[in-house]
Amino acid sequence: MKKIFYLFFAFLLLSVSCASKSDGLPKTESIKASDFHISIPLAGNAYSSKHIEGNRTITNNGIVNWTNPDEYFTTYFRVSKAGTFQIAIEELAVISGKSELEFSINSISKKVKLDASSANKLISVGSWKIAKEGYVALVIKGIKKSGASFPSISRLTVSSTDFDGKIAYVPNNEGGFYHWGRRGASVHLNYQAPANVNAEWYYNELTVPVGEDIIGSYFMANGFGEGYFGIQVNSANERRVLFSVWSPFTTDDPNSIPESHKIKLLRKGNNVTTGEFGNEGSGGQSYLKYNWVAGNTYKFLLRGTPEGNNSTKYTAYFFAPETGQWQLIASFSRPQTNTYLKNFHSFLENFIPEQGDFSRMVSFNNQWFCDDKGNWNELNTARFSADNTAKQGYRMDYSGGLNADGFYLQNGGFYNDFTVPGVIFTRPLTNKKPKIDFNSLP
Repeated sequence: MKKIFYLFFAFLLLSVSCASKSDGLPKTESIKASDFHISIPLAGNAYSSKHIEGNRTITNNGIVNWTNPDEYFTTYFRVSKAGTFQIAIEELAVISGKSELEFSINSISKKVKLDASSANKLISVGSWKIAKEGYVALVIKGIKKSGASFPSISRLTVSSTDFDGKIAYVPNNEGGFYHWGRRGASVHLNYQAPANVNAEWYYNELTVPVGEDIIGSYFMANGFGEGYFGIQVNSANERRVLFSVWSPFTTDDPNSIPESHKIKLLRKGNNVTTGEFGNEGSGGQSYLKYNWVAGNTYKFLLRGTPEGNNSTKYTAYFFAPETGQWQLIASFSRPQTNTYLKNFHSFLENFIPEQGDFSRMVSFNNQWFCDDKGNWNELNTARFSADNTAKQGYRMDYSGGLNADGFYLQNGGFYNDFTVPGVIFTRPLTNKKPKIDFNSLP
């Protein structure tokens, strides 16, 4: 039935019919214009207007249980050049009664009426001309319904007779990419430090611009070979300073870590919560609930020293301008480890998939390390990198580089600019060596 519709659909558009479906083609490779046809799963590419964590109207089966007429959905895909695109609803299940839906791109709307006879058919929505390269936002709204629910929609078909470029979207759930793709690409700054130095201390300054403190964001300042240290936006009412150290035992389940490989808590600061974490590696975790303020600059200080018994001690300190003093977050011992600090980096990630259509940004400045003899060295060169979501070409709304505040990272929100991973940036030297009395630290 679908093939007959494709031929009929193509004939109406005065185009050459598709000889075969292109689902097996790499989603970001160029293909002939006459053959262009992709199937976009809403599970990995659509967002609800409600932005509720754990929202169940978007599942691995696409849009389901859609009853609220005030809720609408936006599906994103990125085109590498201009073209005219035909949109159709694929794998449609009408729950009950009759419905009318509205589909719009760039404020140009098309309405479709659906009833029980529409189920499991490819339903044409309309054609839109996209004038330039960039992300396309297709908005789906429910106009009216006679039954309890609007239709469940699994996928959208996008086809074209004049497009021969590339397209970016999440094509399937292999590797859990419905989750990772909707979160968006994580991005990193890898600070270029000289090799073979005993770096005992690592210092960084972080500023989240006003308006960029989006729920679900982790702004990580002091990343190192065995862990990470930064600030989060956990909810509308809660923010945290987070410091974690990975176990040398590779697992996502902290309960499976042998005693000889567990991270040991040595001490913690006032009001700091400690425990274990899992799912993205496992290890020891600490956090302070602290309502840090967008626009203010926060300082991060990390110490890493070998203990002489095949273990290394990591201690994290946080400086808030609101308090004017350094605060201990926690100190952990990592077994099976004998090293000073290494692999200095910062990163930006979104950890709530429902928030992946919001853009967030953070600036980092005045990076330094101090060796075991007390010599400070400024780090002013960084290499930009991105995670597997970016490497696969599924999301291209990520960037990093230089701004007036030093280095910056940005991701999410389906903006059109992106930075090629591997680019190296050098900021001007500040020559502002940290003024820290190590002996007075808590």
